[in-house]
Amino acid sequence: MTQRFQTDRAKVPSDFPTHLHASEFWEELGRTVATFGFLEETLGKAIFALTATREYPEDEIQKAYEKWLKVLERAISDPLGGLITSYEAALRAHQNGTPSRSESLIANLKEAARLRNVLCHGSWGAPNSDGASKPKFVSNKLETFEEWVDVSFLAQTRKATAHMICDVIDSVAQMGFQFPGSNGPGKVIWETSSASP
Repeated sequence: MTQRFQTDRAKVPSDFPTHLHASEFWEELGRTVATFGFLEETLGKAIFALTATREYPEDEIQKAYEKWLKVLERAISDPLGGLITSYEAALRAHQNGTPSRSESLIANLKEAARLRNVLCHGSWGAPNSDGASKPKFVSNKLETFEEWVDVSFLAQTRKATAHMICDVIDSVAQMGFQFPGSNGPGKVIWETSSASP
């Protein structure tokens, strides 16, 4: 007969499996992941703004309108990598887009997406004596992540991601449009009815 074993849950450390890192590490990781979430929302709004203000020849308007719903559905449901692809396409297709100025932003966004996947999906082993940990993560291309991550690394990543959020907002605002969901300057893209029923 096979002997069966079970985890003694009474002996599992408090805060398992996150008990080996300082609370400051987990707070910074959480804030960084949340910043990536806000980046995704911002990209979705930028895709809406860019596709809503794109000019079409008269004979293409109906066809473009019919495809727009799918574009908007993807803008609210795609993960970061897909949002970056859609955002890049919307920028390139827009009559006021400046692809040469956006190339470095797109490259930075793609690198951020790679890092976001590591931070969100990595398994965090015990930290070294400096409080840094190398997350266990293998991409769908079988690439591993070899950098040590500490509170400073996370704070720097969060700051860089916040900067990219501002760059995405600016990519719409610099075309003269108010960024959706803000009360910033520029032409309002979508008027909502304020009349009460």
